[in-house]
Amino acid sequence: MTQFDKRNISMLIDLYEIMMANGYFVNHEENTEVIFDVFYRKNPDGAGFAIYAGLEQVLDYLENLHFDDDDIAYLRNLNCFNEDFLNVLKHYHFRGTVFSMPEGTIMYPYEPVMTVKAPLLDAQIIETAVLTQINHQSLIATKTQRIVNAAQGRSVADFGARRAHNVDSAVYGARAAYIGGATGSATLLAGKMFNIPASGTMAHSFVMFHKDEFTAFKLFAELYPDRSVLLVDTYDVLASGIPNAIRVAHEVLEPMGKRLQGIRIDSGDLAYLSKEARRMLDAAGLQDCKIVASNSLDEYTIRSLLDQGGCIDSFGVGERLITAKSDPVFGAVYKLAAVKENGVFVPKIKISENAEKITNPGEKRLWRLYNETGHAVADLITLADEEPDFTKPYAYIDPRKPWKRSSFVGCTGKQLQRPVMVDGKRVGRKYSLDEIRSYVAYQLKNEIWPEEQRFENPHHHFLDMSPAYYQMKMDLLEKAQNFR
Repeated sequence: MTQFDKRNISMLIDLYEIMMANGYFVNHEENTEVIFDVFYRKNPDGAGFAIYAGLEQVLDYLENLHFDDDDIAYLRNLNCFNEDFLNVLKHYHFRGTVFSMPEGTIMYPYEPVMTVKAPLLDAQIIETAVLTQINHQSLIATKTQRIVNAAQGRSVADFGARRAHNVDSAVYGARAAYIGGATGSATLLAGKMFNIPASGTMAHSFVMFHKDEFTAFKLFAELYPDRSVLLVDTYDVLASGIPNAIRVAHEVLEPMGKRLQGIRIDSGDLAYLSKEARRMLDAAGLQDCKIVASNSLDEYTIRSLLDQGGCIDSFGVGERLITAKSDPVFGAVYKLAAVKENGVFVPKIKISENAEKITNPGEKRLWRLYNETGHAVADLITLADEEPDFTKPYAYIDPRKPWKRSSFVGCTGKQLQRPVMVDGKRVGRKYSLDEIRSYVAYQLKNEIWPEEQRFENPHHHFLDMSPAYYQMKMDLLEKAQNFR
């Protein structure tokens, strides 16, 4: 299901991409098979890892990619394109094969999370759409996981739609937040599209509209006795909000056989107010009443609140989650890795004065290595035709310390990428959002070291190379120097 059933987003293409595709067509190069890798260079917020999200929307895009008559007319009016090329686009469908990590995989910089093997025309025009989805959702999923981590088992709900950059960022941001561990979203469109649990309480306007706070609370509790979470900071949390909530609990809900579900505090000193609220609620026999906090929260404010002994049971997190405010650019890129020449894929490498921008070339495999306890000790890049034997010590190269002799001992390995699309058609099972979310949680609990999950100075996860792959890359670098 797409956000707007009649909306065709196939034209989510940068002009330069389709100009290059036209150039390939004019030069009869459009069907040359190539390989592009999607990878990123830096974890946001100095984190130890990121969460891969957005794959489902990428596959939706590729499977439905087409150009309507008005798209062709628009391109023709740009006066840039060969008419025969436009006729090809008129009958176009994506022909490529896509390999990808499963959505929800914990990922690290510089490793290929998605690989596209396709005719050059097809591979070139999809760059923007692929990166838009992966960059945005991976960013929000990663940010949400940090917030959930800080909450120490307390629930975190996405309250961010009104601060999101547009409708799509609100809806797909809610999807990504759920993957990252949020328990629900206030955004009903996201709930409808992705079956995300709906979460919400009441607004200050509801309290302000009625003649007094007690009346507003009473009416709300009568309407929603099983969802009675009252917003207590419209006037004064301790002097009126909590006393009126307690009164409603005793005078309205208890005669109905119901309990006050919770109160929400949206302003002020949340640590102090929550502790006082807990004291007052407990004294009134409402030990089961939950305290919800909101108001410009993120992982750092949540951690601070809990460090101060804040009596908070759950958090509603808005703008700093849905915009990933502290580090709002993910930075995944889409780079050419190989070109087929005479039936063989020839590796290609991008050289830069900045070492971090030098690409990992060629057709390759990505492995995750596990020790005997099941923890991931490193990721490994090999040549596409290599079959590593992990039953015995396996020598590898750490590209940061290539002079060091190192081996994996007693490890098992699995390939991280699998085919998800062949010749433009999906293959394999489609995973539900709950399965993706559970996969993230499983990895963080069982596979990813706690030291990689800390906020400050997380442990560096190693991306190593087989000796053959490392030598191939060094040979390409040496060859490139000779062309300068």
